[in-house]
Amino acid sequence: MNTAELKRLRVDKVVDARELDCPGPLLEAKRGMESVPMAGIMEVISSDTGTMLDVPAWAFKVGHEYLGTVTEPGIWRIYVKRGK
Repeated sequence: MNTAELKRLRVDKVVDARELDCPGPLLEAKRGMESVPMAGIMEVISSDTGTMLDVPAWAFKVGHEYLGTVTEPGIWRIYVKRGK
């Protein structure tokens, strides 16, 4: 998905992990996904650069779908669709 499409998504859960260092954002994403309905979308907001690699890798590993990342000054918005 491109940036415009990602920004238009209706998200079911926002995990704001801007103040957390690694592995905090990934742990918050894992906890947050528990309350996302099947095929729902979670947005993870992070200021930790490692999150850009960690969240997509975790999503793939456990059966969720990484949709993309929107980069803004100092933060990343990572979108994941719940797959199981």
